[in-house]
Amino acid sequence: MIWKTKINQLTGTKYPLIMAAFARISTIDFAAAFSNVGGLGIITALNFKIDIFKKELQRMQSLTDKPFGINITVVPPKARLFERYTEADYLKYVEVALNEGVNIFTTSAYQASFIGKRVHEAGGYWFHKCSLIRHAISAEKVGADAITLTGLEAAGFKNPYQHSTLVNITVAKRILKVPIIAAGGIGDARGFLGALAMGADAICLGTAILLTKESPLPLHLKDDWLNTDILLEDYYKKLYHFSLKGTRVPSPATAFINNEVSLKDFIESLIDGAEKILRTWGFTKEEFNCI
Repeated sequence: MIWKTKINQLTGTKYPLIMAAFARISTIDFAAAFSNVGGLGIITALNFKIDIFKKELQRMQSLTDKPFGINITVVPPKARLFERYTEADYLKYVEVALNEGVNIFTTSAYQASFIGKRVHEAGGYWFHKCSLIRHAISAEKVGADAITLTGLEAAGFKNPYQHSTLVNITVAKRILKVPIIAAGGIGDARGFLGALAMGADAICLGTAILLTKESPLPLHLKDDWLNTDILLEDYYKKLYHFSLKGTRVPSPATAFINNEVSLKDFIESLIDGAEKILRTWGFTKEEFNCI
């Protein structure tokens, strides 16, 4: 089946699947593997020193001829325990990527319109990731081409005023004009289709793909996550802590995965499962088009 959404249209990917940006642990090989199976592989720029970033992008191009993008996490001014970057520092990464032909840029964490402006000047696309609908509205106003909205179910850094993925996407669909990428707790075919039905144009995969063979997540963490019981009270409290801080447990997407499989097998299973569900609903076309 051919999948067509506004995000496919922008990125040129086979499937409306976006790789999450992983601080510290993401690798070029992991991003290339995601692109090669039909999604948009994402290189987390700040995982690399600026003096080797160009070589890493060139290595990415040697590993895949499929679309990929880069992510830049703009650290909030008052954040602690993070390396300090100026706008000029971030733009150095942007310039290197632009010179290497990258045209998809994702940003997260803090205001990044200065990056979006430079990307647009070069003819590229800027996707911004946020947790709150009001932040999504602001990002759209300053020119973001797409918005990734992260629900409360997501792992990683949390905002105490986040809504669930369902509420985020359905409300944002009524308000935003730009394409929406859903993130938070999605890890199987029904979650994928559900997100599209709610109004998303793609999904962002995080925890689910960190449990694949290509993932650089340490083996002991993979084992812990694969054995996570999301029904336990302790897990619930750690995930839904309603504080402005990180989360030390995986998203509930871990419940959909029983063992470590290849990224190719995981993506193919997700897409095949979605197509089978559509067939049971009476969908008979060979193209799923929600543009």
